[in-house]
Amino acid sequence: MVPWRSPQSRDGASARDLAAVMLVTTTASLPVFLVGTMAVEMRRSLHFGSAALGVAVAFYYLGAAVSSVPASRLVERVGGVRVMRVAVLATAVLLGLLDAETSSVEVLTVLLAASGTLSGSMNPATNLFLARRASPRRQGFAFGVKQSAVPLASVLGGIAVPAVALNLGWRWAFGFAAVLALLATAVVPAPRVNMAERRRQHRETPQRQVRSPALVVLSIGLALGVLASSGCTAFLVSGAVSIGYGKGAAGIIAAVAGLAAVTTRIGTGARADRRGGRHFPVVAVMLCLGALGYILLATGTAATSRPVFALGAVAALGMGWGWNGLFNFAVVHSHPDSPATATGITQVGGRLGGVAGPVLLGIAVANGSYTVAWLVAGLSAVCGAAAMLIGRHLLLQARAAIGS
Repeated sequence: MVPWRSPQSRDGASARDLAAVMLVTTTASLPVFLVGTMAVEMRRSLHFGSAALGVAVAFYYLGAAVSSVPASRLVERVGGVRVMRVAVLATAVLLGLLDAETSSVEVLTVLLAASGTLSGSMNPATNLFLARRASPRRQGFAFGVKQSAVPLASVLGGIAVPAVALNLGWRWAFGFAAVLALLATAVVPAPRVNMAERRRQHRETPQRQVRSPALVVLSIGLALGVLASSGCTAFLVSGAVSIGYGKGAAGIIAAVAGLAAVTTRIGTGARADRRGGRHFPVVAVMLCLGALGYILLATGTAATSRPVFALGAVAALGMGWGWNGLFNFAVVHSHPDSPATATGITQVGGRLGGVAGPVLLGIAVANGSYTVAWLVAGLSAVCGAAAMLIGRHLLLQARAAIGS
């Protein structure tokens, strides 16, 4: 039996479907990126240092890692739309609490951990939603659009520094984000089938074997790549300020770098639809190019060169953070009958990388320098590229074994 698809999936996901996925994914990512871009203001107000910032951001990704696999199983049973609706509404509540109730770094950490749990639920939900609604000929583009929402949250966070935080205060940024999350609930489409029908389809749909060894290695590659990018997004604004940029200008740099990642994710997704294969090697190349961006960040920091730092920021996030949509598409493409489960497994690595990145780079900044932190990120990206190639090799071996 062919896996259930909505009638619309023959023609591809509608503009409303893509807008809904992009908006709910953006709002789920806003808590952590707002904290990263407004860290300078928040640290002054709440009195905490770089290491504490790294720990707080890490708890967001830890919450997402813990929820990823259980949420993916729930999503396969009840459908992506229902999970999306609940998660985005709960995110609006948490953003409101970040605005009104954040009185210490401990409260901030707890609220970020809860936000991460919702983000871990949102990812498999939106992946299944697109896998069922988007045409196979346009899935690469659809996943690129969906994953572009994550750096878009970074763009909004960067813009929020000069537009909101420096004029009204950092709390207002979380309040505006809560309103955006409430608006997102209105654009999530209604489920196409009732719960009883969904359960019947889940029982009757044959599930291909989930290739766990390959997925575990790919998850490690994702972890190493995200370690670099999550650490970079957490400390990019602070790092820019450390070499003489004003806080507003540093926020703009973060926004431009995030916009580069948005553009790259959409472009690589559209290209993947035309290429038809070899997606993981492309991811590996992009990670290596991102590593060059981290080296430029380190060089610009050591030499106190603002142009080199800005170029490095765009390269590090444009390429070193622009491959995630292509990665998710490649995982879904290799597991068409269990997309939520497969991406739920790999996302554990991504979330754990998100935990490790801010912590490791925070420690590097606190005990060494930003230069050391950027070099650590670059090394992690290169190791992630190697893991992507090994994981692809294992995936091809598993396919050959099943076919023989």
